[in-house]
Amino acid sequence: MNESKISVRYAKALFELGKEKNMIETFISDIKIIDDLVKESSDFWLMIESPVVKTLQKREVVKQIFSGKIDEMVLNFLDLVLKNRREIYIKDISRNFLALCRKDMGILSAILTSASKVEDASKQKISDLLEKSFNSKIELTEVIDEDIIGGFVIRVEDQQLDASVASQLNQIKRELLTNRIS
Repeated sequence: MNESKISVRYAKALFELGKEKNMIETFISDIKIIDDLVKESSDFWLMIESPVVKTLQKREVVKQIFSGKIDEMVLNFLDLVLKNRREIYIKDISRNFLALCRKDMGILSAILTSASKVEDASKQKISDLLEKSFNSKIELTEVIDEDIIGGFVIRVEDQQLDASVASQLNQIKRELLTNRIS
């Protein structure tokens, strides 16, 4: 079965359960806790990914780590994922679940890429402008990429505004090469 289909199905199942039990906010915070641990602890992720570690051991470790920190239903869901040997999809399940929640709440995801950290006041202005432009609430994530040299790139869903110095330099280079050949 296609990897994305697996993670989407699990994410939808968790989303539907959250909606049915009217606990979607709880589920969102719990999934963020799980997602943060997966991203921050390479040892935890290596254990989860490892084919050498038995499923029963993984389930026990996960229960020890998350018991009392996340809702019992989310913990049972995580246990089901492990029991069905779908643990390598946890990152994608989390990502898809949070995307479903954002879509349901009418929140668009935006990524601001810049060469250096953007001041909070500037980020807020950008977020406000995007909210007006898209007539929707915006969840802005900042990414620092020194390769763009300066300026910024804003990506909202499938639309992108590239005002980076690297992009402008590449455009000038293409124009010079085109004019030289002509």
